Amino acid sequence: MRGPLIVKRAFSEPLLLLAAFGSILLATTTLVALTMYASSIADAGVRRTMETASYRQTAATVGAQITAETFPAYDRAVRDELARAYAAVPAITTSFRSDSYVMPGQDGKEQPELLRFGSYDGLDRHAELISGGWPRAGGSTIEAAISLPASSATGFEVGREIVTKGRLDPRPVTVRIVGVFQLRDPSDERWAGEQLLSRGVERGDFTTYGPLMVARETFVARFATNVRTIWTAEPDLSALTPERLRPMADAVNQVGERLTAAGCVSCVVASRLPEVLAQLSTASLVARSTMLIPVLQLLLLAGYALMLTARLLADHRRMEVALLRSRGAGTIRLAALAGGEALLVALPCAVVAPFLGPLLLSLVNQLPWIRASGVRLAPAADLGTFLVSLGVALASAVLLMLPALAGARRTYVEELSARGRGGVRGLIERAGADLGLLGVAALAIWQLQRYGAPVTATAAGGLGIDPLIISGPALALLAGGMLGLRLVPRASRLAERLTARRPTLAPALGAWQVSRRPLSYGGPALLLTMAIAIGVLSMTTAATWRASQLDQARHQAGADLRLSGPPDGPELGSLGRGTTFSALPGVTAAAPAFRGQTEVSSESALLLGLDAAELGELFQLRPDLSAQTVAELSRALVGEQAGRLDLPGQPRTLVVRVETDAEVPARLVLSDALGVWRDLPLGVLRKGENRIDLDLRSLAGRSGKITYPLSLRGLVASSPAELRLGGLSVDGRDVAVTPPSGDVPGVAAFGPLRNLGPLPVVLTADLAATLKMRAGQAGRINIAGRVLPIKVVGVVASMPTAAAGQKAVLADLGTLQAHELAAAQPPRPVTEWWLAAGDTAPARAALRKSPEWDVTAVDQRELAATLRDDPLASGLQGALMLGFAAALGFATLGFLVNAAVAARERRAEFAVLRALGTSSRQVLGLLTMEQAFVIGLSLAAGTGLAVAVGTLVVPHIVLTGQASAVTPGVLLDIPWAATAAMLVLMAGVLFAIVAGLSRRLRRGQVLEER
Repeated sequence: MRGPLIVKRAFSEPLLLLAAFGSILLATTTLVALTMYASSIADAGVRRTMETASYRQTAATVGAQITAETFPAYDRAVRDELARAYAAVPAITTSFRSDSYVMPGQDGKEQPELLRFGSYDGLDRHAELISGGWPRAGGSTIEAAISLPASSATGFEVGREIVTKGRLDPRPVTVRIVGVFQLRDPSDERWAGEQLLSRGVERGDFTTYGPLMVARETFVARFATNVRTIWTAEPDLSALTPERLRPMADAVNQVGERLTAAGCVSCVVASRLPEVLAQLSTASLVARSTMLIPVLQLLLLAGYALMLTARLLADHRRMEVALLRSRGAGTIRLAALAGGEALLVALPCAVVAPFLGPLLLSLVNQLPWIRASGVRLAPAADLGTFLVSLGVALASAVLLMLPALAGARRTYVEELSARGRGGVRGLIERAGADLGLLGVAALAIWQLQRYGAPVTATAAGGLGIDPLIISGPALALLAGGMLGLRLVPRASRLAERLTARRPTLAPALGAWQVSRRPLSYGGPALLLTMAIAIGVLSMTTAATWRASQLDQARHQAGADLRLSGPPDGPELGSLGRGTTFSALPGVTAAAPAFRGQTEVSSESALLLGLDAAELGELFQLRPDLSAQTVAELSRALVGEQAGRLDLPGQPRTLVVRVETDAEVPARLVLSDALGVWRDLPLGVLRKGENRIDLDLRSLAGRSGKITYPLSLRGLVASSPAELRLGGLSVDGRDVAVTPPSGDVPGVAAFGPLRNLGPLPVVLTADLAATLKMRAGQAGRINIAGRVLPIKVVGVVASMPTAAAGQKAVLADLGTLQAHELAAAQPPRPVTEWWLAAGDTAPARAALRKSPEWDVTAVDQRELAATLRDDPLASGLQGALMLGFAAALGFATLGFLVNAAVAARERRAEFAVLRALGTSSRQVLGLLTMEQAFVIGLSLAAGTGLAVAVGTLVVPHIVLTGQASAVTPGVLLDIPWAATAAMLVLMAGVLFAIVAGLSRRLRRGQVLEER
């Protein structure tokens, strides 16, 4: 009879049974979905990172000196060890370089030009034949292919036969050129150590051409005379999982030791993959740990919602349980009844949740940032999923039966005496447990702020998830909510005093009812408070994360579009780049910049020279990073400028006549209208008068244009000497010249240089602290080995384009060039161009169409999209949205059940009020007043609690995709408009529930006596 009794007993309370079922189903489904989501995001993040990793990050190289005799054994050992390290045979490429061979016809020269031979496995996959074919092995004449740059430099064409001798091997080698090829992408990272192959010529003490590429068998047989060989492994890491990251990193690290043990004593292994895998493993662990934060919050909320329902069920059955006990039912019998009833509700949820979880994740797939990342979550239910579901369901069943067991020992008389007016303070409050819980939460949050992530070092030396840290936000929400319960009796008494003075009945009676039974309203209030806090905290974390990605992109880019590349080139010369870049579609402002690493008073720092007049439109400095605005910094950075002589028209040629008192190399310094400085060598000047003809057309390059006017800045000698500009002709016409100033030895400038004044600079805070300087102070510092007077006009927490923790100096480029001229130094080259554009897409399209410009672009919008699309960095957002939706679901369900049960339990009270003449409208007002107190207090307390916890926690859980701290630091972003909309929507739903209950009251469906 136990089974039917359990079923009948359970279905005797359908409302509470349905509430318990809904709470358990919501908890199990959401937690199963979150578990699936965390695992899927970690896998997707690892796959995405490996798919987008560069060749340099994933490849491993093994270098060794080989001969024809040792190569087979070395080759076998290297391939075996690499296959063992990657658990699968990677694609292995072998490349060879020979000793030097003398160019044909130059045997007797003291410093002849040289040739090298080489071989590269699968070269035909990375190069295209321009003419001829690929070399084959065999025959007395060696077949070779040559790159197009080397062919142009040497004149070797298809069909040409040459005879050469090695500098260490006198045997003649007859070579026939059978093919000319061109690398598809000479700038590919795989050719980083193959400069001769990509360029065709190397110039140093000796000029070397080549390499002449021969078949592998030919090279080993003829050129393998103790030469360098490199094996390159390119593994397929697309199926790599988070669990295999650390083991593979360790295996790759051990390749060198194992090769030495195998007899390859000269083998040297180089790979960045172990570092990348270790960093990715940490990032994956941190991503999963941060996703546990909303999971624990949801667990806490689900547990409390279920215990609230269980308490209602136990309270409703107190007299029934007491009667059963008085009739002989023991504790075991009552526990069996309660447990059976709980399992009757929980077990179906355990079965259904694993199939509902993937459906819930399909909704997550529709989130914009998940869709943008290209990650598609399609997990299926497996054994682990069912175990999680079963564990959550069983835990829910235990929580559901605990209140029933707590009252199972009371007799019927004890239950009667226990009924009546409830206490004002709960057991937890009386014991001070909420204050103790607050202390634990404070400790957890302090540790999170100290360590910067929920991951800490373990005793074994590895990394692990710290349970205290990840539980900190959830504990803080619970402790804050419980402390808020202390306000319920005080606020209700205040409301009672205020409404008692008013003539209306409903508000006064409602406030009196709440103050009479504060604990009855405290449970629903705590549930709503926590749910609202989780919802607001989820939206705040998501908004903060999105704002941080944009801040990071703006900080890393520095401007809307930043172009870097060589200062000078054949296609775009040094004075032709700016005109071209300024004319890109959509560009509204452009400025040249020098950006490079230098030494500042023994500290490595980034030196950034940028036109101060353009800072306001180009320089993207977040306002909180500096006490001064960008406009104020722009005005303060402009120092004394060097003089100049503007050249008339658009000169193509320039003739200068220079007099000097010593034989000395010298340079002419000029600039264009965009502020680009360039020096032209004048050669070694003889003592006396010198005439030098200069062609200015090459300064623009083949497709560039100079922005006129051009201006002469001065003459600079490489050693102290007296220089004087005796005359100047532009395109054959003489130009009147005011004799330049010679107040600095070795420099003839068009203005005084000796007393330029200090160089205004902006320093990062860490560099300013090192130099013991602050804003407004002047002093002297050493920059790149030269002592310069400076004035600190601003201090910033972090400099745009600088890496995390990198010290940096910002100066006006024109002022900086004037100080370089005063020190007889060559001007700083323009290494970058900073551009402003409302829409960078047209400019990027134009750059892609002109690869010959040799430009690398950093696009702020593309960078922001890349940061947002990183699954490991964005994974927390989906978990937050799942937790947010579940929290609101628990809040709505819990409020509905509590309000309905409270109205039903007070049938007699409402009947008495009706008998005394209270109208239906007054009863509605009474019920609305009571619930409005709970709703209003919960919405306000939940929002305040979310703001407090968010301020302490959110900036420390927003990390980069590599699990490192964000630069610039995270700023809390509370979406007040969305928060207000959510609160209004939630209040509307809750008051709709109250209105629905009131309508049933008017119909007598809740108050009818049975």
